[in-house]
Amino acid sequence: MPSREAVAANHARLARYLDAPDHGDPDDPAQIWAMQLALRVEKADPPERHGLLVAAARAVAALCLDERSAPGGPWAEPMDAWCDARIRKIARRARGAQWTAAQQVWGLTVDDGESARAFVPTRVGEVDQRIRKLQIEGTDVPGDLPGEPDDDAGGLVLWVNPGLAMTVGKTAAQVGHAAMLGVSLLTVDETYQWLLDRCPLSVCEPSPRRWAELLAEEARGSAVAVRDAGFTEIAPGSVTVISSRPPSTTGRSSA
Repeated sequence: MPSREAVAANHARLARYLDAPDHGDPDDPAQIWAMQLALRVEKADPPERHGLLVAAARAVAALCLDERSAPGGPWAEPMDAWCDARIRKIARRARGAQWTAAQQVWGLTVDDGESARAFVPTRVGEVDQRIRKLQIEGTDVPGDLPGEPDDDAGGLVLWVNPGLAMTVGKTAAQVGHAAMLGVSLLTVDETYQWLLDRCPLSVCEPSPRRWAELLAEEARGSAVAVRDAGFTEIAPGSVTVISSRPPSTTGRSSA
C-alpha cells in the first residue's frame, strides 16, 4: 500500500508542472524526455476504443502517483526530469510476444478488460529496444465514446474535444496527460483514496454545447485543459481534452 507522504509528494510534483512557466525543449531531439505508452491491440481480438483510452489514462495517472515515483524511489529522478520539461507522451501498439516483453520494462500496466502500460519516462534517444520496436501506427480501434459519464463515475472525467479528428494513439496520449494534470483538482487525501481505488475515471466526448461549457469552466479554474504543442496531427495550442470532477462531486472542495 502506498504511503500518504509519497502520494502527497507526487501530487505536489504534478501541481508544480501546472504552475511552472512555459517549458522548452533541448536543442538535441535525442535529449527530449518522453513517456512511452503501449496499447494492447491484438489482431484477432481488437480492443474497444473507450476501454482502451480509459486504461491508458489510468496507467499514466497510477504511474505518476506510484510510491516508486516519489522522492527516494527508483523512478523519482526520471519523473522529475520529465516534469521539469515539456511533457511528451508517445503511444505505441503492442501485441503477442511484444506485449509480453514490454511488461519487463519499468512501468505500470492497467489490465481491466482492455490493457495499456505506461513506462517510466526516458530520453528519446535512450528508449528500451523492446519499446522502440513497437509501432506508433496502427492504434486505431472501433467504438464510440459516451457523451456523459455514468451516474456513479468517480475520480475524474476526461472530455475529448468533439471538434478534433485524432487517432486513438494520439487520443491516448492526450487523455493520459489530462489524467495526470486533473489530479490537481483533487485534494491530497482525495488523491490518496483515488489511487487506492485504482484511479477510476471516465472518458467522454461531449456535445459542442457541453464543450463550450467546459471551456468556460476551465477559464474559471474549475477544470484543467490540455493544450497540444502541435507536433503531430493537430494545430499548436489546440485544446484536446478537458479534465473535470464528476457532477456528483463538484460541490466538494478541491483545494
